[in-house]
Amino acid sequence: MFEYTKEILTKVSFDKKLFKKELVKGLKWLKSDERKMLMVWCLATFGHKYSDVLTEVFKKITRQG
Repeated sequence: MFEYTKEILTKVSFDKKLFKKELVKGLKWLKSDERKMLMVWCLATFGHKYSDVLTEVFKKITRQG
């Protein structure tokens, strides 16, 4: 699921709302260690474009556990 989530995020990265929706959806399917890897990948790949979305979504995820 990790690789699939990366693929989907890459494909929808043209639209901010869709990117956020797919990121949230993808995180629900991933295990804790995969979430951390996805966070690192997202920051490296999309941090320049969607830093606000990434900060918001990953803060919620880390609060939930």
